[in-house]
Amino acid sequence: MTVGLEQYIAVSAALFAIGFFGVLRRKNTLVIYMCLELMLNASNLALVAFSRYHGGMSGSVFVFFTITVAAAEVAVGLAIIVALFRKRQTVQVPDLNALKN
Repeated sequence: MTVGLEQYIAVSAALFAIGFFGVLRRKNTLVIYMCLELMLNASNLALVAFSRYHGGMSGSVFVFFTITVAAAEVAVGLAIIVALFRKRQTVQVPDLNALKN
């Protein structure tokens, strides 16, 4: 039994949908951030699946660069969340305007 492209794309779509609805429904910035990372990993899974299906390495190389950019995104995003928490002692989305002052 082999796993085909359709199964990889189905799992990728399911992960992306879970992440998307998590971003829309949650108020906690940490949970929203985790859902964004889930969406990014779902797209990486789809890229690797298509790369494997076509027999090339271009999708895998692109995923490598995407993961590199995601590491920088984690550093910046967590710094913003920590700054928000230090200022207002909360990580709720309605308090994001607190950083403007």
